[in-house]
Amino acid sequence: MKVTFASHGNTLTGNLFLPDGDTPAPGIVVAGTWTSVKELMADRYAERLAERGYAALSFDFTGYGESGGEPRDVESPEQKVRDIHNAVTFLADHPAVDADRLGVLGVCAAAMYMSANAVDDPRIGSLALVAPWIHDAAVCREVYGGEEGVAAKLDEAARARARYEATGEVDYVPVVSGTHPRAAMPYDIDFYLNPQRGGIPEWPNRFAVMAWTDWLTYDAIALAPKIDRPVLLVHSEDAAIPHAARLFHDELSGPAQFIWTPGTQFDFYDQEPNVTIATDAAAAHFAATL
Repeated sequence: MKVTFASHGNTLTGNLFLPDGDTPAPGIVVAGTWTSVKELMADRYAERLAERGYAALSFDFTGYGESGGEPRDVESPEQKVRDIHNAVTFLADHPAVDADRLGVLGVCAAAMYMSANAVDDPRIGSLALVAPWIHDAAVCREVYGGEEGVAAKLDEAARARARYEATGEVDYVPVVSGTHPRAAMPYDIDFYLNPQRGGIPEWPNRFAVMAWTDWLTYDAIALAPKIDRPVLLVHSEDAAIPHAARLFHDELSGPAQFIWTPGTQFDFYDQEPNVTIATDAAAAHFAATL
């Protein structure tokens, strides 16, 4: 069912997937990759969790998809963590949800944001992180061309921020493109470009250049020692930055489980058997820890 809830003055829109039955179910907030809308992968995981007995909420973050908020399509870790907190509040207050059993599932970059909210949100009893993208400054240097590459992006972001503050105009580049030199991911990635997969009308494939600052300076690995709740990580050696997920895992304060499976990063978004493997593992994890 379509739902809305408030988040710091904006109205966010989500999809609430409920299991069969009348008994209040454990609630799981689900979110996906950076720049994503709920239709890309969060809906898929939320629907699968509902089939396994959970009340699962997917939603569009502030400024994305069907949700309100300006400017549009700006990747803001701080804002996304606030939105997750408010999504948990909405879910906890829903009559179909057992507010004493709440968890989160984050795919890719949402693993960072779910973890950040959990640090300060005691309502979260358990976390499942699927193909987790978890970075700090060192990882960003590895991924984005060393000190020089990161510095160039930060300079570009500063200019874009100044332009926005002066004119209200947002400098956008494609999130994914094999031909645009300034694309956030300068590759031809089938998941994002194929209209039968993630290249859907709801996702505009645009990245606000000024967002590089918050993205590249975000330290998610430092969150790990502050998380004492059970954490499941489902990943692949052939997916994105698995060594960073290991660093995060090794620093967690509470019980942690790693499941390794074959597949690329993008297989976890919509391909079988990866989605079923990850969903089954998450459902079992939540059953044991919530």
